Amino acid sequence: MTQPLAGRASVPLHGQQGSSANLADILERVLDKGVVIAGDIQINLLDIELLTIKLRLLVASVDKAREMGIDWWERDPSLSSRAPAPSATPVAAEALAEENALLRAQLAELRKATGRVTAHDERLQQPTTSERQVER
Repeated sequence: MTQPLAGRASVPLHGQQGSSANLADILERVLDKGVVIAGDIQINLLDIELLTIKLRLLVASVDKAREMGIDWWERDPSLSSRAPAPSATPVAAEALAEENALLRAQLAELRKATGRVTAHDERLQQPTTSERQVER
């Protein structure tokens, strides 16, 4: 929707061409610099706080986020196929096995102290197959 003028190039009506260029410039600037939007929403009834929502929103490009030290999406297994599963790391599995053995020993001691030792408690003190694999 342009109207040609005598001896001049076409002029856009109502800034149609300029608005898309401005939007692209604004989007480029926002992604390059980043924008933080923060706000709190509180719902009170008779001076009793029922709900508080704290909203923090950061809009930036991936490169800018990495530059700021934000890269949580790379380590989240639900967002990245390259992220390790939480229990897949050997250190986590070993720590879990140690904690499991400690809890089994504490449970057996408590049952001995109360006189409630059972055959099941004796089996609890023996390491499981996964615990034996971690020990090796």
